[in-house]
Amino acid sequence: MQGTHEKIAVIEKKTAISTSLWPIVNADTTITKSNNMKLKKARVQNYRSIIDSGEFEIEKLKTIMVGPNEAGKTVILKALQQLNKPDEVPGFEALRDYPRALFNDIDTGKVNPKDVTVVTGYFELEQADKDLIPEEFRNCTYKFFKNIDNSTYHNLIDAPPKIHYKDIKGDLARLFAHLDRQYSVENPEEETKKPSILLMAITIQLHDNSAVSGDIATKLKAFLEKNFSLIDEENEKEEARYEKLQEQIEFNKKYDEVLSILSRQKPVFILFNNYFKVKPSVHLEHLAIRTEKNLLEDEFYDYGNLCLLKLLGFSARELSNLGKTQSPDISNPAALKEYKDKLDTRSYKLNAASVRLSNEIRKVWMPNPDRPEADKLKVTADGQYLKVVVEDDIGVDIELDQRSEGFQWLVSFFVVFFAEAMDKHKNSILLLDEPGLSLHGLKQRDFRETISRLAEQNQTIYTTHSPFLVGPDELDIVKVVEMKNRKEGTKVHTTISSSDPAGLLPLQESLGYDLAQSLFSQQRNLILEGLTDYWYLDATSQLLKDSGADALNDKIALVFANSAGKVVYYATILFAHNLKVAALLDSDAAGNQAANQENLVYTLGNKNILRTKDYVANVPKAEIEDLLRHTLISIVKAEYGVDTASIAASQPNRPIIDIFTKEVPSFSKYKLAKAFIHWTKTHEAKDLTTDELTHWKNLIQQINKALK
Repeated sequence: MQGTHEKIAVIEKKTAISTSLWPIVNADTTITKSNNMKLKKARVQNYRSIIDSGEFEIEKLKTIMVGPNEAGKTVILKALQQLNKPDEVPGFEALRDYPRALFNDIDTGKVNPKDVTVVTGYFELEQADKDLIPEEFRNCTYKFFKNIDNSTYHNLIDAPPKIHYKDIKGDLARLFAHLDRQYSVENPEEETKKPSILLMAITIQLHDNSAVSGDIATKLKAFLEKNFSLIDEENEKEEARYEKLQEQIEFNKKYDEVLSILSRQKPVFILFNNYFKVKPSVHLEHLAIRTEKNLLEDEFYDYGNLCLLKLLGFSARELSNLGKTQSPDISNPAALKEYKDKLDTRSYKLNAASVRLSNEIRKVWMPNPDRPEADKLKVTADGQYLKVVVEDDIGVDIELDQRSEGFQWLVSFFVVFFAEAMDKHKNSILLLDEPGLSLHGLKQRDFRETISRLAEQNQTIYTTHSPFLVGPDELDIVKVVEMKNRKEGTKVHTTISSSDPAGLLPLQESLGYDLAQSLFSQQRNLILEGLTDYWYLDATSQLLKDSGADALNDKIALVFANSAGKVVYYATILFAHNLKVAALLDSDAAGNQAANQENLVYTLGNKNILRTKDYVANVPKAEIEDLLRHTLISIVKAEYGVDTASIAASQPNRPIIDIFTKEVPSFSKYKLAKAFIHWTKTHEAKDLTTDELTHWKNLIQQINKALK
């Protein structure tokens, strides 16, 4: 059942299901923490610089947030963490967290903190979650929200609705009318003991919207069972009514049990907003004493090395004691073996950690052949000292703190992540605030791939100002965060747009860098009108490739010009460098104008100017979307809830984008293209229609031919 935020709040505040009070379904039930549900949508309100961010989608693997300083990116991550924070992270505090300009409303009692929702999350269930709950709930979305007083509520969307008294009132009346007829009254004074009269004692205080749960459900269930014997055993209709009522009365308990299970399946949100450095040398005895006496006043000072010890599988005391243990008498073989086994265990664990860290770092910190850098990280124990050193290309060990800040950061990141991933980070959602700031731009580009690998196991959301942490093929997973003014507060845009140029700067720089790298690097170049054309062509080609069909030649660079009018400029520049060039233009007015430019015809020739209308039958003004006409109709229906199939069928010559623009409220070409990319990740080429497959195979064949 789809419900608004307000309706959910009204219903649940009556039952007041706080997370601290969720019942345990079965004390012996083990809740798996693998492949947990994913956050698919979120909204932040009434929190610091945020009045209302608006709802924004979260990608299944990786989501990137960009925006200028002070836009509110970090604030969004901190709010999201409260959806399920680690135990040691404090909750909301109205004095500190409610928007300062509005705090007087709380101070004067005009606004009650119990009614102020801060963060809302919508979670998509994974198979592991679905396996734990009844089948009728498996296609639902789990909604969880938290108020500024730290009260929490949850609900199910697209699930069977809860049962209220109005849902069973009619059947109860009919059943008990039947029971009254079976109830023999010999003494008029016993009239008050008729089932329907006794039932009134339970239901008299109920109104139509009263939930059938808790004490009411228990009493009704017991009353039905007590009077079951009065049902005429040959009356199948009333027996069926009895069974139906039993199921309805039990349903809300089942609903609450599902909520309880899903609340425990909800992943923990881990925020990395400060990456603790691993120190190159730590005195184990001193660290052990500080740990045992709880003298770790500055968490930042020791945290990195505590994580390193955790990764190694030792406590500071264990390693310290090993460093102080004297070799036993050689006349005692058992003691000597025990001592040797302990040292070997330490050595093997240190070596295993060193190899693991080195392998991960090599994937990002690739050595330059002309200037060899770090190649091998070593973790060693020498007496009371635990050391982290780097072996250079000539075999010399160099302390970690003598390497660059970027390299130290990378080592520390992996140590902390691997250590924490062994427990609370496992299958959690990672929130990374400005990762890799101290890395060189090209190292950041490599680290971007590391984040992608992390995201395969842990859904990841990260903020950045760096163009190197936004791939040119990742624009569909970018959210732009901006704050026009304090009164409006922080907003999260659902499309790549911003009124502040600084918000789009990382994207522009990323595209500019990629264009500069690829513009003259490929012999074959296909110029497209815009970004969405690039997405459709690239995603569909990948579908065909995965199915074994002929796909776009991977040596062809796709270059989008941002408008049809700019295609001629790109074509002229590339052609001047003796490169092979073709252009794909829509058959709308802008595409026609560009195709008829004398310079473009002269540069490319008619054969290398490809028009979408040539690959779609009977749509004279076809755009690239018309090559996916039927599939996009189904995607629009799923995304917007508007079915345009009958209109499209009655107007087969009309461009599908024209239909969507007129018939679909708030329609966005960008959002549609992004939705198609998501569709391709869960579908195959065979899911396209026969006509669509034909259109795309012909188009790709012609592109490859023009640029052979």
